[in-house]
Amino acid sequence: MDAYADAAGLVERSAAAYAGGVPEQPADDGYFGPGSVTWRWTGDLSWPVGGLRALLLQALHPLAMAGVDQHSDWREDPVGRLAATSRYLAIVSFGEKAAAERVAARVRRVHERITGTDHVTGLAYAASDPALLLWVHCALVDSNLTARELFGTQPQDGEADAYVREQAIAAELVGVPREQVPESAAELAAYIESVRPELRCTPAAAGSGRTSGTARSARCLTGPPRSTGTSSPRSRRPAAPRSGRHSACSTPSTWASQAYSKPASA
Repeated sequence: MDAYADAAGLVERSAAAYAGGVPEQPADDGYFGPGSVTWRWTGDLSWPVGGLRALLLQALHPLAMAGVDQHSDWREDPVGRLAATSRYLAIVSFGEKAAAERVAARVRRVHERITGTDHVTGLAYAASDPALLLWVHCALVDSNLTARELFGTQPQDGEADAYVREQAIAAELVGVPREQVPESAAELAAYIESVRPELRCTPAAAGSGRTSGTARSARCLTGPPRSTGTSSPRSRRPAAPRSGRHSACSTPSTWASQAYSKPASA
């Protein structure tokens, strides 16, 4: 199969779901508003790349992935998971406050029913655990920053910190205490580094990439582009984020990508 066609299909469905979550006539500006970095950044074309990267990064946490593996239909509809997440993020980012609170409350109710034991580590998990929610949140925020640095309009001075700080609201909405949430790019990078010893590519994580085509599509989107027969600067991927901020999966050779090349045994 053509990895570029797979990637296009993932992005197309995600974008459609995202657009469907943006309100036409909201009652208010929601939690962020037109002056926020969140509003300026969320429509960037690098956003779908960040979403794909986030799924791969989130899946490396054994307990987070166990919850997805044991309590969702991702095997039957893998792309649906990305589409549903895209719609949720659109409502939280652009919807009125009441709408954002409704979808967040729905997510919290679902999380309360998701408990179990990870078969690889033998550890119990609960989707409502603030520690797991924090990982999912930070993996997404970090991925959006990385995708923008690599493929989008470069962040201006202070924008990365402002974006991380604004997104703390999204973490609170799903049940993470505010004092636990990173509020700067440096705090976010330090948090990601602190969780690294807990991460591994379990069979479920490896299977999610194989089943959905997410890993293949992400390699397409983050790897060297195919030759287009032109010399346009757009056809050449930057070697590294211009800001110098390196984090997991910034390039295919980093520790997160390496983890997928050596899955753990069950």
